[in-house]
Amino acid sequence: MAVTSYTEEFTSTVSPARLFKALVTESNVFIPKIACWRTRKPSETSRIRSNGKLKYMKHRTDVLDAENLYCKYALIGCYVDFEKVESVVYEVKFEVTPGSGCVCKMTSEYHVKVGYELKVEELKEGKLRASGLFKAV
Repeated sequence: MAVTSYTEEFTSTVSPARLFKALVTESNVFIPKIACWRTRKPSETSRIRSNGKLKYMKHRTDVLDAENLYCKYALIGCYVDFEKVESVVYEVKFEVTPGSGCVCKMTSEYHVKVGYELKVEELKEGKLRASGLFKAV
C-alpha cells in the first residue's frame, strides 16, 4: 500500500481553543449546522444530506488531546468513490499566533490500495473541502 501525504496550514483570528472545540471536540454540534449534516456520536458514521440523498462518512478517532489541541483521526469509509483509497489519516494541531489568533496545521495521509495511484486533481478536491470547512467554521 502506497502512502501519499501533504501538509497544509490555515490561519484564523479565532483562538485555537475555540476552533479546536468547534472542529474537533464538539464537531457533532457545530459542523452539521454549517454543512447541513445530521449530528453523530464520535467515531461513528456521519450522515450527510445532499441534494435530497442521504450520504455518509465513517471516521475513527485515534488520538484526542484537548490539552495540547491535537487530534489524529482516520476517514475509513465515505459516500464518494473509495475504490483507490484504503483510508485517509489526518493529524490536526492548533497553535496560538500573535494577536490571539491561531494557525491550524493539518497533515493528510492517503493510504492508496495496491495497484492504484492518486492524481493531483483528486488531492486538490480534498484540499478544497478541508479549507472550505475551516473557513466556514
